Amino acid sequence: MDELSPEAWRGLLDRRAACGGVPLYGPLLAASAFVLGRLAQSLDGYIATPTGQSHWISGPQDIAHTHRLRALSDAVVVGVGTVLADDPQLTTRLVEGASPVRVVLDPSCRLTSRHRVFLGGTETLVVAATDARVCARVGAAEVLRVPREADGLDLLAVLAALAERGLRRVFVEGGGVTVTRFLAAGLLDRLHVTVAPLLMGGGVKAFPMPAVGALADARRFGWSTYRLGCDVLLDIPLREA
Repeated sequence: MDELSPEAWRGLLDRRAACGGVPLYGPLLAASAFVLGRLAQSLDGYIATPTGQSHWISGPQDIAHTHRLRALSDAVVVGVGTVLADDPQLTTRLVEGASPVRVVLDPSCRLTSRHRVFLGGTETLVVAATDARVCARVGAAEVLRVPREADGLDLLAVLAALAERGLRRVFVEGGGVTVTRFLAAGLLDRLHVTVAPLLMGGGVKAFPMPAVGALADARRFGWSTYRLGCDVLLDIPLREA
């Protein structure tokens, strides 16, 4: 895929409803609702070093792609571990388009207002478990409550709470545990995985899932591939939005 110029990107945003056939971004531009998962990993399947360093596994074109996905979404979702490790802003600084509502899954209300995701004029929501300690707000961020499951929050309840606020185009940006939980629950319409040409030898796994006992039990996917500078992006449709 050739790098999109700012003018070309602006043209796509202006023609959302007519972009269903545009490669890569078309299905997202044309959809009224979607849940998209996204990870950038090394060639050997890691998204961070053992100490949590992940800036930057992929290159600048892939980073711009991430900002475009934010601009196409109503909400961008990350887990509490991503905020603690990376301190992201989750805005559309590199491309045109409005920043989405920032949503942090923080089951036990661990975060404080010092993190950058709570700064600036972009709306931020924290989703905590109903049985978590009292935290009515984190800085200017409102706290939503949903039921807890054995391995985290009830993700169906999370999506329902966002939909009630009109947030139906949902971009699950990370980290690996959060994206994997959405994937395992069958809640992703699409998955974007960028593979960078580096070997790390160990670290944080991209998809921390239980091992299958036989290859016949493994899930297989179809995908389209796109070049993003030195990286390769896998665009994987999982089900109809």
